[in-house]
Amino acid sequence: MSAPEPPPSDRIWTIPNALSVLRLLGVPLFLWLALGPKADGWAVILLMVGGFTDYLDGKIARRYNLTSKLGALLDPAADRLYILATLFALTDRHIVPLWLAAAVVGRDVVLSIGLLVLRHYGFPPPEVHFLGKAATLNLLYAFPLLLLSVGDNTLGHAVRPLAWAFTSWGAALYVWTGLLYLIEEWNLIAGRTRPEVGS
Repeated sequence: MSAPEPPPSDRIWTIPNALSVLRLLGVPLFLWLALGPKADGWAVILLMVGGFTDYLDGKIARRYNLTSKLGALLDPAADRLYILATLFALTDRHIVPLWLAAAVVGRDVVLSIGLLVLRHYGFPPPEVHFLGKAATLNLLYAFPLLLLSVGDNTLGHAVRPLAWAFTSWGAALYVWTGLLYLIEEWNLIAGRTRPEVGS
C-alpha cells in the first residue's frame, strides 16, 4: 500500500509554479499570433509548448513533492485561460460555431458560481475528476489541430477529421463533467455529505 501524498505547501517559488506562470504569460501572445498576423504555425507551437509545460509541471510537482496551494490555483487557471483564449480566437475567425464556444464557456461560468456557493457554506472545491482531466486534455489536443485544419492544403484536409473528433469528444465530456460537478456540489450543500475535519 502506497503512502498518502503530503498536503500542498505554502511555497511560492517552485519550478512547477514558474512553469504555470510561463503558460499564463503565453495566453496574450497566443491571442496576438492567432488574431493579429494569423501566424497559425507559431500559434500552434505556442499551444504545444503550453500543453507540454502543463504535463511537465504536474510531473515535477508529484515527483519531487513540490505541490503547493498556489500551484493548485495556477495550474487550472492557466488551463482555463488557454481554453477561453483559444475558443475566442477560433470563434472570432469562424473556425468553430458560436454555440460550441458558448457551451464550454457557460459550463465554466456556472461552475465558478457553484464554487462561490460552496465557499459560502464552508466547503472546499470538489476534487478534479478523471473525466474532467480527460475533457480538458481532449480540448487542448483539438485546438492546435483546428488551427492546422484551416489551410486549404494536404495538411489541413488530413487533420480536419481528427480535429473535430477531439473537439466533439472534449466538448461533450466538458459539459458532462460540469453536470457531475454540479451534482456533487448540490449533494454537499444539501447536507448529504459533510466536509472532512481538517479539509
